[in-house]
Amino acid sequence: MTYFSALGNPLSGTGVPPSGAPGITAWRALLALAVVFVLLATTGWTAVRKHQAADGPRAAALHAWEKGSFAGRPLPDPDASPNRIARYFATLSAAQQRTLATRYPLVVGNLGGAPLKLRYRANHAALLKARDTERKRMRDQRLTEEGRNQAGQRMHRFESMLRPGRQILAFDPTGRGRAAEVFGDLRDAQRVSVVVPGVDTELLTFERSARQYSAPVGMAESLQRQQHSARPGVRTATIAWADYTAPAGLGVDAASGGPAQDGAVRLNRLLRTLPSTAAAASPEVALFCHSYGSVVCGVAAPELPGSVTDIAVAGSPGMRADNVAQLGTRARVWAMRDRDDWIADVPHMDVGGLGHGADPVADAFGARHLSARGAVGHTGYFVPHTRSLDNFAAIGTGSYEDITCDSSDPHCSFVPVVS
Repeated sequence: MTYFSALGNPLSGTGVPPSGAPGITAWRALLALAVVFVLLATTGWTAVRKHQAADGPRAAALHAWEKGSFAGRPLPDPDASPNRIARYFATLSAAQQRTLATRYPLVVGNLGGAPLKLRYRANHAALLKARDTERKRMRDQRLTEEGRNQAGQRMHRFESMLRPGRQILAFDPTGRGRAAEVFGDLRDAQRVSVVVPGVDTELLTFERSARQYSAPVGMAESLQRQQHSARPGVRTATIAWADYTAPAGLGVDAASGGPAQDGAVRLNRLLRTLPSTAAAASPEVALFCHSYGSVVCGVAAPELPGSVTDIAVAGSPGMRADNVAQLGTRARVWAMRDRDDWIADVPHMDVGGLGHGADPVADAFGARHLSARGAVGHTGYFVPHTRSLDNFAAIGTGSYEDITCDSSDPHCSFVPVVS
């Protein structure tokens, strides 16, 4: 159920008048009224619809794994701790590991604690199979024309993800799909940045040719480039993390915390695998949470591992907390919003479980404010040559002295970092 079909979806950047266009004030007023209508019309409905199918290729792969055995032993529980999974793979030879990845690619490729390069290998195999499946569906006359067109779009997405050099850390083609990709050398990283995107994130929007910096891949690649450019001596890696079922459109799911609850569990599981995949000591981690992704980060905050030093949110509808203290984390919390971001006009409230609470850029929230100078609109924070991206890179590399504040930005009141 989408409430903004006639207006476009501002969370994905479509249907929004450009900055400075006539009628932007009217648009924002209309949007605010529409959001209020959604909240009031749906108050009391707290059940969140599940978009990710309960069956499909990954469910079938998990069923086969749970019933299977290897080298005369049962396979480990796929929900076991990353340490337990790592110990299991340590008992296998390299050839045995490759055989297991070939036999169960949709399990091994998503298995926290499995060797990093083995996960890349497994996901490559899973993508090959998914591409071939969609290629056949493109010619299946039992499907509607729309179904065949969507199969073609998915086939081209998988072909792109199969390009040499891509490091796919997670992949699940079920339903709208989930994925994660690594930029840089995660095994050798001193500092890891994780980009957590928001509404309408799925396999078809995992990357974009147009408006590339509004998609998880473009966001993460841009951040990784800027981190390397600003501090080449700091070994960094960046993860485009779209490995949760994000809300589809601005409906009830986007106004509720249900998808964020599931996303928070998955995010914390990812973060707890990082020490076992890095060759050096546990890397320090910074989270960069955009739009509804900031809701995921807010819900995840109390359970974050100690390796997470920073949470930076941009264009946030709220973090389901009244202030930083309620997040229950020792990580530094940063917030930014540019002047053209329509989300400023969304009511920051929590009514019957709908809405995400206080505005993170409000002084009373207690976050450290960052300048977003140069960013335009809701999806402009990772665009090169913006102050927002520069500040993100400074956080990602631990170069807090490079964080800058534009005194003309009403949302920027920088608070120095206390060691």
